[in-house]
Amino acid sequence: MRDNVLHCIRERNLLRAGDRVGVAVSGGADSVALLRVLLELRSEMGVVLAVAHFNHALRGADSDADEQFVAELAQRHDLPLFAGRANVGEYSRTRKLSLEHAARKLRYQWLIELAQQQRFEAIATAHTRNDQAETVLMKFLRGAGTKGLAGIHPVLQLDGVRIVRPLLETQRAEIERYLISNDQAWREDHTNLDTRLTRNRIRHELLPLLERDYNPNFRELLNEAAEVALAEEDYWQKKAEKFLDQGHEPPERLLLCDRVSRSEGLPAEPLAMQRRVLKSFLERHGLPTDFHHVEAVRRCALGGTSRVDLPGGWLATRHGDWLELNPPATQPERLVAGYEYLLPIPGECFIPEAHLTIQAAFVSADEAAMATPDSLLCRTQLGESLIIRNWLPGDRFRPAHTCSEEKLKRLFSEKRIPAVQRPLWPVALSGSQVVWVRGFPPALDFAWVPGSGDALRIEVSPEE
Repeated sequence: MRDNVLHCIRERNLLRAGDRVGVAVSGGADSVALLRVLLELRSEMGVVLAVAHFNHALRGADSDADEQFVAELAQRHDLPLFAGRANVGEYSRTRKLSLEHAARKLRYQWLIELAQQQRFEAIATAHTRNDQAETVLMKFLRGAGTKGLAGIHPVLQLDGVRIVRPLLETQRAEIERYLISNDQAWREDHTNLDTRLTRNRIRHELLPLLERDYNPNFRELLNEAAEVALAEEDYWQKKAEKFLDQGHEPPERLLLCDRVSRSEGLPAEPLAMQRRVLKSFLERHGLPTDFHHVEAVRRCALGGTSRVDLPGGWLATRHGDWLELNPPATQPERLVAGYEYLLPIPGECFIPEAHLTIQAAFVSADEAAMATPDSLLCRTQLGESLIIRNWLPGDRFRPAHTCSEEKLKRLFSEKRIPAVQRPLWPVALSGSQVVWVRGFPPALDFAWVPGSGDALRIEVSPEE
């Protein structure tokens, strides 16, 4: 394992002599192995190490035991320890995020602040080859393009801090053999076995099935696909950015044809380049860029249509040699393409149109009694699933503790939800009744109250 990690670091130029590196250590097998192998390599590489541990405060005494384990590990190897802590559960409730997304956001926010304060050149995280395969498969199932299929990048820049993944070419089985051979203990997080979460279902159910019944080398194929996608993403993105940066016009306009040489410009580019340029053009304005959106805009750019309605009320139009994006503020209010998905209880569903994951999770009556008021639905009032769809004009809703039922459009205005976001705003229905709306308390008739048994929490997690 040592030689494999050293090769990965040198091949991808992850670390350089003189770097001060904060090693993110949770106490699990992967992060403990990362710390141990970097300790073996630090003299050869000429790096200085420190341990960074973030306590999510999600598992009570177990979380505190993880922190104590990491503190003792750092002390044993005479390394400085930096420990952070946050109430991830409370943060997820108040910000309406899934626990997984809230934990990641707070953890990386703390790691970046730590790196800036301590002047670390890099933060090392313990993503493995197994993590890469799981990520690629999960993103493929969600309809990701080349960018998504590139999976976990070996180097990532976040707010000027370099995040590196030295274990990205190492299998989890190899990690456990390495730890056992070094008589090194680690901590187990039993929430990793919870198959209500998508990644855990992929790890424990889907991937083993695909390897058993279809191809025993399926994980390796996913990793190889990520390598190819990463290189192609880098190549095409640079070419697309260069194409977009050639002009000096306002950012909402794209010159399609060279005015001197009519044979040059976007229509003369290969199909792959056309798609990449238009995808980047839309992304610069924060617009969804799935295959169908890009193709619709490409047909418009090539003269097939004169206008395309885009999510969020945006409009793409062609005027002569120009493709122009018009924000919703300049358009009269109109309907956009909607969506409708089934949300199992418990379970989750991905909304590609809005780039959101909606999760439904049981909450025991005891836990519900300590939760934020008006944040939960009554489990006994609901069936085995809910319908998740976008808001539609005419939808009516009565949040808990309000005087009367109102049109959602009015409630959106009172809450100052931007008009651009409303067309794709998610609501949940039981039968034909709206029982939940993102950002609002649950419907009065479906809200959990003490003595009504178990509860249901619906969480929203933006795609990363």
